[in-house]
Amino acid sequence: MEVMVMESRPEIGPQMSRSCSDGGFSDCNSDRSGEFSPTGGAFSLRRLLVSSSSSEYSDEVVRGLISELESPSVESQCRAATQLRFLAKHSPENRIRIARAGAVAPLVALLSHPDPQLQEQGVTAVLNLSLCDENKATIAAAGAVGHLVRTLCFGTPAARGNAACALLRLAQLDDLRAAIGGSGAIPALVALLETGGSRGKKDAATALFTLLASKENSSRAVEAGVVRPLLDLMADPESGMVDKAAYVLHRVLALREGRVAAVDEGGLPVLVEMVDVGSQRQKEVAMLSLLQICEESSAYRRMVVREGAIPSFVALSQSSSKKIREKAEALIALLRQPTSPSTKRPMALA
Repeated sequence: MEVMVMESRPEIGPQMSRSCSDGGFSDCNSDRSGEFSPTGGAFSLRRLLVSSSSSEYSDEVVRGLISELESPSVESQCRAATQLRFLAKHSPENRIRIARAGAVAPLVALLSHPDPQLQEQGVTAVLNLSLCDENKATIAAAGAVGHLVRTLCFGTPAARGNAACALLRLAQLDDLRAAIGGSGAIPALVALLETGGSRGKKDAATALFTLLASKENSSRAVEAGVVRPLLDLMADPESGMVDKAAYVLHRVLALREGRVAAVDEGGLPVLVEMVDVGSQRQKEVAMLSLLQICEESSAYRRMVVREGAIPSFVALSQSSSKKIREKAEALIALLRQPTSPSTKRPMALA
């Protein structure tokens, strides 16, 4: 696989990322797979002991579990993967200890196993280990990215969501973002965003938000059709995804092809509606997105005017919120000069 060098967009700065993590996004955390019990009550009891007393497990026990991952018995492998998963669930120390003991490679190998439950436990264990920054390069070096993308495409619903979270964790390393984007992860995440369950869609949106910090990945997302499902989620308050989808769309709109796709897919009415009836956070990101679109061309500015947006902008220009007021005033000024191309860069979400 050819790895391309990518650069982050400076206009989407840390302030916006903080806003998203404060409310628009919650990080993908550890261990949200189904709590199945492959061998009945004894296993369930042992699993409970592992989850509640994991700090009591010695390095020798950890090495034994790692050895069991390579057993010819699927039952033994599943038992070992599940116990390692629980050991790593809440303990940063255990995450480092397990990785240093050599668990990463055999756990990554489980991601391509045909047994769906074993694969699910493997990907969840990898996710839990990836919560530790020290482990991320080791996980990537074991070939995890390709296996995670395959799981993202073909795994169980829980495995797909956890694969998205693991990719998000790895993408937090700038030098891995390019490899993940070039591995086929973007179309797979877009598919999960479109067809996954509620949790899977949230996981996909969170992973995409991180990956789309690079222009190349944003371009891949537009090519994969990300705009349509984002707009559908933004237009559906019952989805619980309005904020997340709006922030991802804002990153897509940094590219010209993203702005064109948003207009072509009917995004202007959705954004104007969000300005009218959304929360303060939603109004702010919707106006930022409309600023990006309106700066593209006078034709787009005329379309925004035809959507009846100006009265809402005028009302918001009197807002007690300085951030809301400034963005509304910027839009009003821009729409008053529809034939004058703007050279201003999009405002940062402060």
